[in-house]
Amino acid sequence: MNPIKATFIMKRATGTYVKSTTLGEVVQAFVPDSLPPKNPALALEVYQDLNRKAEMALARLSGLSGLVLDWLIYGAIRKEALLTSQIEGTQATLTDLFDEEAGFKVSNTDDVEEVTNYLRAFRLVQEQLRDPKGLPISMRLLCAAHRLLLNGVRGAGKQPGELRRSQNWIGGTRPGNAVFIPPPPENVPQLLADMERFIHDGDTDLPPMVKVALIHAQFETIHPFLDGNGRIGRLLIAALFEHWGLLAEPLMYLSGYLKKHQAEYYRRLSNIRTEGDWESWVTFFLEGVCVAAADAEHSIIEVVSLVAADRKRLLQSPKAGPASYRLFEMLPMMPRFTIERVRQQLDTSFPTATAAVKVLEDLGIVAEMTGQKKNRSYSYQAYVELLSK
Repeated sequence: MNPIKATFIMKRATGTYVKSTTLGEVVQAFVPDSLPPKNPALALEVYQDLNRKAEMALARLSGLSGLVLDWLIYGAIRKEALLTSQIEGTQATLTDLFDEEAGFKVSNTDDVEEVTNYLRAFRLVQEQLRDPKGLPISMRLLCAAHRLLLNGVRGAGKQPGELRRSQNWIGGTRPGNAVFIPPPPENVPQLLADMERFIHDGDTDLPPMVKVALIHAQFETIHPFLDGNGRIGRLLIAALFEHWGLLAEPLMYLSGYLKKHQAEYYRRLSNIRTEGDWESWVTFFLEGVCVAAADAEHSIIEVVSLVAADRKRLLQSPKAGPASYRLFEMLPMMPRFTIERVRQQLDTSFPTATAAVKVLEDLGIVAEMTGQKKNRSYSYQAYVELLSK
């Protein structure tokens, strides 16, 4: 196949078009140039102030490390898992996720399972990056995460954990009217190898956060899997933040910003391919980091304040005892529960578990949800609602 340059006017050429055939149709597939952008190179002076603001926003968020407890990370990761899945059409809510973890029946089981799979994939990547003997950021690692992402859910028949071996397309009802045709499958391994080389190239003078923006866009353009590219591409953002020490813990849910501005998100990515406009995409990404980091900081302060106020009320209660204290400290990572689950977690008797729940219920910290006398379910509702905002 002989590559041809795009015929319309660009700020810069960002790739070539090659002929590809899929479903009997001949299409022009886009093959992106390797990173970083060239002819012209990125004008770094354009991003200096915005990049500094984004770095400061992440630094402030990291500065809350004195408040960072396992349950803050628990909530933030679940919000990111939920929001990145919602961008792809998943309808699950945070309450659904908490209910599933509590063992309650949920109506949209398939959607919840997709979110749960993302959490598994995220944990795999995080564990590998934090293990001195683990895998570095690489396609081998992302393929392993992809295998978990699609395990047993929608897309399970689309080669989980494997690079695509056929031509795909984005938008439209068929290849001939698609919005975008990613590179042919035979180009994908080399494109990913080039991207991986860019990730681990220590000679570039690009700021790390600008590199994250470039890599995410490049990954989405390559579209190496038959399904799940968006979620793996956004998981890659979080992995790169940790890889370059931009955020010590995954407290930011950037997918909230991307979901809120979803049409603009896709438009800016598209403009890289059609107009060579890397600058607008990087600007959009850095602005998103500033907003998402500030939102996460505000959310952490609100949640910590709520938990601190409720803890104070409990400590001042004459009816409180060791079991109710221990139960309260579990609530942020167990916001929906039954008395049986409390009994198991506290490793105590059913009457002691019931009494501990009753103390928190009488204080208005938790509320019973069923209205039944048996098989009752409880919720730390103020906390759930705060996280769901």
